[in-house]
Amino acid sequence: MEDPGLFDLREALRHGEVSSHDLVGTALERAEASADLGAFVSLNGELALAEARAADARIAATVSATARRGLPPLLGLPTAHKDLVAVRGIVTTHGSAAVPHLPAAEDDPVAAAVRAAGAVSLGKTQVPEFGIAGYSENEIAPPARNPHDPARTAGGSSGGTAAAIAAGVIPGAIASDAGGSIRIPAAACGLVGLKPGRGAVPADRTRSAGSDPSLDDFGAPRMGVSGPIARDARDAAILYDALRGRADEPAHLAVASVMTQPGSLRGLRIGVSLASPFEEWIPIRFDPDALAALQAGVDALTAAGHTVEEAEIAYDSRYPEAFTTVWTAGLGRIAFEPGAEDRLGALAGMFLRRARDTPRAQVEKAAAALRSFAADVARQWGAYDVVLTPALASPAPRVGAFRALGPEGDYRLQCEWAPQTSMVNVAGLPAVTAPTHRTAAGLPMSVQLIGRAGDEVRLLQLAAQLAA
Repeated sequence: MEDPGLFDLREALRHGEVSSHDLVGTALERAEASADLGAFVSLNGELALAEARAADARIAATVSATARRGLPPLLGLPTAHKDLVAVRGIVTTHGSAAVPHLPAAEDDPVAAAVRAAGAVSLGKTQVPEFGIAGYSENEIAPPARNPHDPARTAGGSSGGTAAAIAAGVIPGAIASDAGGSIRIPAAACGLVGLKPGRGAVPADRTRSAGSDPSLDDFGAPRMGVSGPIARDARDAAILYDALRGRADEPAHLAVASVMTQPGSLRGLRIGVSLASPFEEWIPIRFDPDALAALQAGVDALTAAGHTVEEAEIAYDSRYPEAFTTVWTAGLGRIAFEPGAEDRLGALAGMFLRRARDTPRAQVEKAAAALRSFAADVARQWGAYDVVLTPALASPAPRVGAFRALGPEGDYRLQCEWAPQTSMVNVAGLPAVTAPTHRTAAGLPMSVQLIGRAGDEVRLLQLAAQLAA
C-alpha cells in the first residue's frame, strides 16, 4: 500500500489519529535508512522532534474540530529545506566549499512562511553549487540520486528535495525555481512541481529589492520563485495555499479547486509545442519516451474536454547568449574570501570567469534582450489558454554524466535535457510539470503546462486531470 499523502496525513493529525512526533520520527528514520540516495546534506533530528512535540501540544489544546480547521495549514507535518535557504540556527552551505558554512541568524522569508504554516523541517537537502545546475551534485556531499533508479540523477537544483519526496521520506516541500529547479527534479522523479508566476508568492516579493521588483540588478526579468513539489496535484495545492497565506480563505483555496472542480474545467485551448529557444545554439532532440509522455498528455487533456492543437511558436535567436550571460552574471556579485575561488567546482568556476570577463554594459544589453523575449513569448503563448510541452527531452541521465563532459559540455547537456524550462522563468509565467508516462525501465516522464499570469490554480487542476 502506498504511503498516505500530505492531505491524508494532515487530516489524520487533525483527527488525532496520528501524532506529529510519530510522523517526524518515522521520517527521520526513513531519511537515515535511505542515506545512499544523498537526499539530505544534514538532519536536525532533536530540533525536529522538539518542534513536533510542540505541534502535538497545540493540536491537543485545540479541542473542537472547527477550531482545528483554523490551525496553521501544515502544522506538525514533516518537510525539508533546500540547502540554499537560510533557516534560523541551521548551517547553509549553498552546496559549495568556497563559502563559509555558518548557521543563519534568521529565517529567509520563504523559510519563515513555512515555519508560520507549522511544518517541521527535518533538515537541509542536497543542491548543486549555488543552485546553478539542473542536477544535484557538488564537491561537499554525495549526489542526490533518483529513487526510481539510484544510478540516475534526481535532477536539480531541488534534487535532494525531490528525492526525499519520491522516496517517501517527506510528503512534500517548498522549493525554488530560477531556470527549472522545481520542474526538472519533479519531472525526473515522477512528482508534481509548480513554478508560480513572478510575484505570486508574498515571500518572493519580500526578497525582491529595487524600484522595480520584477527586474534584477541588471534589468533582466527576475527569474527566481518559490513553489511546491509533492506527489500529486492536491498535495501541491495544499503547499501552495500555505506558501501564499491563503489557508484561512476557503473561497481562494487552490486545494478546494483541485479537489472539487477539476472535472468542471473544460473547453480550454491548449497549444502543443516542441520549440525551444536553445535551438538557435544547439540541436534539440526529444527522446521517444519524452514524445510518448507528451502524447499521453495530449490524449488525457483531449479526453477531459479541451481543444488541443499544434502551436506555431518562434523564439528570438538572441535567447541562448542573452540567457547565459544573465544566468552566469550573478556569481560575479559574490565576495569570495582570498583563496576560496580555488575550491569552486568546475561549472561554478567557469561561470565566475565568464561573469568577470563580461562588461556590465554587455550584461545590461542581454537583460534588455530578455525583456524583449518575455514580452514576445507572452504575446505568442497568449493565443492559447495553456501551452503544453515535454517537461524534459529524455529520462534522467546517470549520476556524473554532466560533470564528465567538462564545464562547457555540462552546461550544454543541461540545456539539451531541459530545453523548455528557463524560458518560462524569463517570461515570469506559471508552469507545472506532472507525470504522464513510464519508460520500459520504469522511469517517470512528464509534461509541462505553461499558463497565463495568475493561472496557478488552473494549472494544478489540469495536473489533477492528467492523473485522473
